[in-house]
Amino acid sequence: MTKGNNISSEKELSLEQREELLKTLKARFEKNMDRHKGLEWTKVQEKLEATPLKLWSLNEMEKTGGEPDVVGYDKKKDEYIFYDCSAESPKGRRSVCYDREALESRKKHKPENNAIDMATAMGIELLTEEQYRELQKLGKFDQKTSSWVQTPSDIRELGGALFCDYRFGHVFLYHNGADSYYAARGFRGSLRV
Repeated sequence: MTKGNNISSEKELSLEQREELLKTLKARFEKNMDRHKGLEWTKVQEKLEATPLKLWSLNEMEKTGGEPDVVGYDKKKDEYIFYDCSAESPKGRRSVCYDREALESRKKHKPENNAIDMATAMGIELLTEEQYRELQKLGKFDQKTSSWVQTPSDIRELGGALFCDYRFGHVFLYHNGADSYYAARGFRGSLRV
């Protein structure tokens, strides 16, 4: 087996894993209909079953505590949009700095990973500030934690990175050094299927 095929097979779920994930996603979809009014689970499931790599990415989101759910549908691209909808920043993605450059710049007390590399490995993208604000219209998220969001290159070039949270009835956007990391800060992802 070639290395390329091996990577592909590593990113495939077994039949049992697929069935379990679809069952979990369906239950969450049905429990939170206000997040995706007018959408039907059967159509979402058809798309998921036709894209095993996307299903693998959703499983990675689930395994790390993201509780992914459908938050929209792009008619032009015929894609369902999933965001991490866990009440707090996903537990399996906290205590990470922003990106690899930030991780490598730390001289001591380095975190184990960084948000950008983790998201890339999972096949997802960090939420943008705009997406984060859209998510907050669907519920109250990150009332005790915070989440890194995509950072414009001009801010990142100066050593900074952006994160958001929800406090005092409002969404706040903050900055920090990209090399910082905290037990209560992780990241939320998005995936189009």
